[in-house]
Amino acid sequence: MVWDDAPSHVCRGGDKRALSFCCPPVKPCPILYALEDAGITPQDYIGIKEEFGKKTRLGEGEGTCFGSLVWCCKPSKPCPLRDMVMRRIDMSTDEFLELKKQLSEELVGKSDFLDEDGVKALADTFNVSEEEALKVLKECGNDIRTAMKVLRMKAAE
Repeated sequence: MVWDDAPSHVCRGGDKRALSFCCPPVKPCPILYALEDAGITPQDYIGIKEEFGKKTRLGEGEGTCFGSLVWCCKPSKPCPLRDMVMRRIDMSTDEFLELKKQLSEELVGKSDFLDEDGVKALADTFNVSEEEALKVLKECGNDIRTAMKVLRMKAAE
């Protein structure tokens, strides 16, 4: 896969890189916290995504919820509207994810997103070393929820 460590959706605990998979901030939801974490206003977020859509094929998407693939969620989440548009314009999942990764980098920059405070909190919560917490987090594709489940299972052993 093109974006091997693509995060979970923001609404499912994914990190701020997942903003590339979010809808416009039209209602109270976890996107507002991710935007705050990224230091982006809702207006700037909309502007960045719309501009990215103008210069890439993610701008296509007539028939999707918000009229553009730039607002569509991750391919792991079933969506007949997104999938129909991708088939119609002959866009592969790899191309979609590559563009979403580029969009993410435009929104929040390039980073490994392994926040030191998050790793320390994970280590403290599950009584493991920070090195072990970091290792598990990397193995889980930087998905904090999955890492917590893995560490919980290890603790129960």
